[in-house]
Amino acid sequence: MFGLGPWEIGIIAIVVVLLFGTKRLPELGTGMGKAISNFRKGFREGQAIDVTPESEEADLKQKEETKEH
Repeated sequence: MFGLGPWEIGIIAIVVVLLFGTKRLPELGTGMGKAISNFRKGFREGQAIDVTPESEEADLKQKEETKEH
């Protein structure tokens, strides 16, 4: 597992507990699980992200509407 031995994993676990505390660990785990699940879902669906600014998007819609009429 990434070349980490049991001592390294134990030290990492102790540091995580010290940083986040035992009460926040379930929240952290839940958040990580949801993030991984959403990433996998998005990867499977293969949706393209639209990065067109809103003003350009409105201009494109107007041009398409004028062509149709």
